[in-house]
Amino acid sequence: MQAQMTGVDVTGQNLANVSTTGYTRQTVDIQASPDISTSIGDEGTGANVVAIQQAVNSMLNGQIVTQQSSNGYWSAQQSALQSLQTNLDEFLNGTASTSSTSTDTTSDTGLAGQLSSLFDDFQAVATSPTSISARQELISQAQTLSSTFNQVDSQFDATRSSLNSSLTNDVSSANQLLTGIAQLNGQISSAEFSGGTPNDLLDEQQQDLQNLAQLTNIQTSTGSNGAVDVSIGGQSLVSGDKVLDTLQTYDASGNGSGQLLVQTATGGVDLTLTGGSMQGTIDTRDGELTTMQNSINTLASSLITQINSVNSGGYSLTGTTGTDFFTGTDASNISVNQSLVNDPSLVQASGSATASGDNTVALQLADLGLATQSNLDGQTFGDSYGETVAALGDALSNANTQVTNQSAVSTMLSTQQSSVSGVNIDQEMTNLMGFQRAYEASAELVTTVNEMMETLNEMKSS
Repeated sequence: MQAQMTGVDVTGQNLANVSTTGYTRQTVDIQASPDISTSIGDEGTGANVVAIQQAVNSMLNGQIVTQQSSNGYWSAQQSALQSLQTNLDEFLNGTASTSSTSTDTTSDTGLAGQLSSLFDDFQAVATSPTSISARQELISQAQTLSSTFNQVDSQFDATRSSLNSSLTNDVSSANQLLTGIAQLNGQISSAEFSGGTPNDLLDEQQQDLQNLAQLTNIQTSTGSNGAVDVSIGGQSLVSGDKVLDTLQTYDASGNGSGQLLVQTATGGVDLTLTGGSMQGTIDTRDGELTTMQNSINTLASSLITQINSVNSGGYSLTGTTGTDFFTGTDASNISVNQSLVNDPSLVQASGSATASGDNTVALQLADLGLATQSNLDGQTFGDSYGETVAALGDALSNANTQVTNQSAVSTMLSTQQSSVSGVNIDQEMTNLMGFQRAYEASAELVTTVNEMMETLNEMKSS
C-alpha cells in the first residue's frame, strides 16, 4: 500500500508541474521486496519503492545546452544589426550593391538621398549662379547632410556603448549563474550522499546550465555525485561546490575606446569564446559596427576634401575666395562653414572674381556627384555608401536566416525532450488510476486478511 501511495504522490507532483518550465517528469521505481524462505519455498513479501527517478536523456540535454550557445550568438547579432539598420534609416534588402544598383538598398530620407540632393542643389546654383535663394537652399541641404552625418556617427557610438553595456551585463549574469551552479552542486551532492533523490535540484541545475550556455559556450563534466564542473574557454570556473574563478570585462585596446573583451577575474586570462550572446555582441561590435563607422567616416572625409578642393578655386558673388565649404574631418564633426551660413552670397560658384554670373565652379561641384573617388575604391560617393548599406543588409539577412534555422533546431530538440521528459496528462491520469486501483486492491487484501484472522481467533476461543 505504501508503494502505491508513493506512486500516487509522484503522479500528483507530475500533474502539478505540467506547465512548469524545465520540469522533468518523475517516475517511481517499484521492486519486489526480498522473499522469505519457507518450508514450501520462497514466499513474497510485497513491494517497495527503491527510487524516484527522472525521465531524462542526458545526451539530449547536452545537445540542448550546446544549442543554446548558437541561439544566443545569432540572436545577439540580429539585435545589434537591427540597431545599426535603425541608425542608418535605410531600407535593407540584403543584396550586395553594384555601381548601377546601389540606390536599390537606400532610402530618400537617409544619407543616400541627402547626398544626391546636395549635388542637385550645386546644379541648381550652376543653373542660377546669381540666385541667393538657390544658394540658401544649397546651404540648408548641406547643413541637413552634415547633421545626418553627425547623428549617424553619434548613434554608432551609442550603439557601441550599448553593446558594451550588454556585454558587461552578460558577464554579471554569467557570474551569478556560476555561483548558483556551484551551490546546487553542493546541495545535490549532499542529498545523494544521504541517499536522497534531488530531482528538483537537478532540474534547476539543468536550467542554469542552459541559461549560462545562452551567454557563452561552456564545457561540462558530471561527477558520480551529480555535481557538474564547468569550464569556459578552456578555463575551469566551477568544480564541485567551489567557484574557482569568475569572469570580467577589460578594455582590449588599453586606451578607453570601449573595445571590451572577457577574461578571468583571477589572473586576467583572456578567454576565447566560441558562442553565446557575449561573443555575438563582440563580433558585431568589432565587425559590422566598426567597419560601417569607418566607411561612413571615410565617406564624410572624402566629401569634405573633394568639395573643399574644388571650391577653393572659386569666387563668391562679392569676388572673395579661399573659404572652405565644409569644416571638420569626418562624420563626427563635419559642418558647413559658418560664414556661408551667415551669408550665402559667399558660396564660391564662379571661376572668375569679376564675372558674378559665371557658374564654372558650381558645375564642377555638381559633377563631383558622379565622379569616382580613389580613396573610395574607385566608386562615387553614392555608390560607396550604397555598398556600405548593402553589406549591412547582407549581414542582417544572414543573421535573420540563422536565427530562424537555430529556432527550428531548438524546437526539434525541445520536442524530443518533451517526448522523453515532459508530462503527458493522459499518461499520468492512466498511471494515477493504476496506482489507485492497486492501492484499493491492497487495502481489500488487508481487509480480507483481518477478517480471516478474526475468524481464526473466534474459532480458537470457542
